[in-house]
Amino acid sequence: MKHFDVIIIGGGPSGYTAAIYLGRSTLSVLVLAGAQPGGQLIFTTEVENYPGFEKGILGPDLMMAMEAQAKRFGAEVLYSQATKVDLLGTVKKVWVGDTEYRSRVVIVSTGASSKMIGIGEDKYIGRGVSTCAVCDAAFYKGKKTFVVGGGDAAMEDTLALTKFAAEVTIIHRRDEFRASKIMQKRVLENPKVKVVWNSEVLEINGDPVVSSIKVKNIKTEKVETFPADGVFVAIGHVPTTTIFEGKLELDEKGFLLITQTALMSGTKWRVSDKDIWKDGYPTMTSVEGVFGCGDVVDYRYKQAVTAAGMGCQAALDADKYLMEHASKY
Repeated sequence: MKHFDVIIIGGGPSGYTAAIYLGRSTLSVLVLAGAQPGGQLIFTTEVENYPGFEKGILGPDLMMAMEAQAKRFGAEVLYSQATKVDLLGTVKKVWVGDTEYRSRVVIVSTGASSKMIGIGEDKYIGRGVSTCAVCDAAFYKGKKTFVVGGGDAAMEDTLALTKFAAEVTIIHRRDEFRASKIMQKRVLENPKVKVVWNSEVLEINGDPVVSSIKVKNIKTEKVETFPADGVFVAIGHVPTTTIFEGKLELDEKGFLLITQTALMSGTKWRVSDKDIWKDGYPTMTSVEGVFGCGDVVDYRYKQAVTAAGMGCQAALDADKYLMEHASKY
């Protein structure tokens, strides 16, 4: 059984950033990075919007550099997934299979995964299929693109693409969008945007990159093939929080609630609104000594740079918490 000051569950930009900060504070840190560490960026080819890389950087290279930096400051990284947790009390327990690890603080940075259509589109990730138009729209200048979805995320992706693509077609299963009215208005008034209603994508084709999609009208059952350079899947995200169900407060979509987001949603614990930034811990979850950061918390922005920023916040909160509660241990 090994003891650490902090166990970080998750190895994306938020988890590694937290490890860097805590390691520099001379704390002992264990990062359970998962079997495939690096979060969503591990599936991303060119990253052009992460500060400090004028010519861009490959997603896997960026994550390897973050991991190396965390190790430089003493963090221990295991390519393993937490299978069970006991977060109550002053000593937190995290298991990987039958192996138990203990710590004074836990940071949850397990991320979220994009919902996929389920037609094998994942094999085209980075080769014409994307789940983030804010990240990848610039690669589709003058191209024919498609967005799958009908919520606010799909509207945001569509608007991001209109700045670069020659045309953007939305494929939606219903005859009206679920997005907010103001977002619908912006999209539908844009001359670059077309909508294919009551339809679903049956196939994505191309070798080695996307060249066409096959679309079926649900009402008429008519099937059409459209030439396509890019397909953006925007049907939502699934936070990786199953292991924390019944142990930490989650919102209705399964995202991890921290003090900051709980106050925004009307839930209050431990601190009042006026105390949160001065004396409280904005990134603490519903359980004392457990903090959250990155896409497992962030249901809106879902960017590598915002995840890294939240990792910094969680690390600073955790460090402050350990100093203020040193007498407990």
